Amino acid sequence: MFIGREKELRQLTAELSSWKRRTAVLVYGKRRVGKTTLLREAAKSFDGTVINHMCVTSTFEGNLELIYRSVSEGLGLPDIRFGSLSEMMDYLKTLDKKILLIIDEYPYLKQTKKKNEVDSYMQAVIDKLPENVKLILCGSYITVMKELLEEGDPLFGRFSLIQHIRDFDYLDAAKFYPELSVRDKVAFYAVFGGSPYVLENLDTSRTLRENIEHLLLPETGLVRSHIENVMLREIQKTFDARILEILGNGKNRYSEIRDKIANSETGLLDKQLKILLDMETIQKTEPINRRNDKKKQFYEIVDNLMRFYFTFIFGKAGTIARIGEEQFYSRNIDAVLEQFVSRRLEGIALQYFHRAALLGKYPNMDDFGSYWYDDPITKTNGEFDCVIRRGEQYDLYECKYFDRPMTLAECRQEKAQLDSIRGLAVSGVGFVCTGGFAFENTGEYELIDGRTLYFTA
Repeated sequence: MFIGREKELRQLTAELSSWKRRTAVLVYGKRRVGKTTLLREAAKSFDGTVINHMCVTSTFEGNLELIYRSVSEGLGLPDIRFGSLSEMMDYLKTLDKKILLIIDEYPYLKQTKKKNEVDSYMQAVIDKLPENVKLILCGSYITVMKELLEEGDPLFGRFSLIQHIRDFDYLDAAKFYPELSVRDKVAFYAVFGGSPYVLENLDTSRTLRENIEHLLLPETGLVRSHIENVMLREIQKTFDARILEILGNGKNRYSEIRDKIANSETGLLDKQLKILLDMETIQKTEPINRRNDKKKQFYEIVDNLMRFYFTFIFGKAGTIARIGEEQFYSRNIDAVLEQFVSRRLEGIALQYFHRAALLGKYPNMDDFGSYWYDDPITKTNGEFDCVIRRGEQYDLYECKYFDRPMTLAECRQEKAQLDSIRGLAVSGVGFVCTGGFAFENTGEYELIDGRTLYFTA
């Protein structure tokens, strides 16, 4: 069953159904994020012959030979040998049929030659693409695929549609476990993230703990293997794993990462951080009221699943093997899991604001993110992770991962604590509570309960 990606599917379907212009589509995203599934679903509506080809680790000539074989098989013909891709396209042009050619894992082909050489070759193919042929290039190596979008690359400006496929956000992820309570939806997303591959392998008839013990803690656990052999495969030889271990369940400044690694070669650290940023493994964040203030910039792990792995599992394989999954969970995860999940609720709230803004629910919103304050009286400072900006005003939201409704007295107590902080220029206060609220909303605060968070009646 196809889940989510409604916008991407609409765009692809429209592109594949229109013959008013030359179609060359670029689709990229990390491994097992659902690119192939999306392309397969879009191809169902294509009125013609669909040819799928997967590039492999081989020579340029070896890959071309395999492409020719895929084309021959797709057309139901004996193996045809072509002198070049251009010659193959000339042949396809003579056929009285519409053809969709999908070349998956294009980076394997691109890396068989010197920089830009294959891209230049592909540019010539796209520029002379037959009117009856549509082409899709797809790839998982994000840094390599992003090179195609750089101005100096021969393929720059050649694509009629570009799609960057990312993990599902909290709302689309919840479509894989619609029967769970709001609190459990938050917890499952906080631990397992939004990878379609991971989500479809969850057993929601089991508890969160049982899924962690079955999928994440064993050395051969399906999800742990996915992290160690797929998610980290592309970068494991080019970065210091301690960077991700340091980030773990939180976010850190550059200086904190540098000091904990005790690396005097900051140039090497800079390079590794850039690699991780380019690969979208980590992200750099800054408060919305301190944009471009480098002293207030933080690094954090993007993916919830990887964050959980580096917080609880990385470097502890021996311990898990010795004492067993259940004992390890009881000793190392059980007491702090709720705190871990509650921190992820703030990120979910920001995703909610993003979706709500796109739907027009916050027409006066200018930005959202975190907010930095300095209290000159107590000489303290800090950051609030969930704030929206309306003009020069900031509305701060407190997120509560409760299994019960929040009371009015608790809301007012939270508000009083915020009022006591000097230097906090916040004009309004709202609350996000998974357990809902034990009072009617009179407009004193904006209240977002679990049903609102998940857009359900």
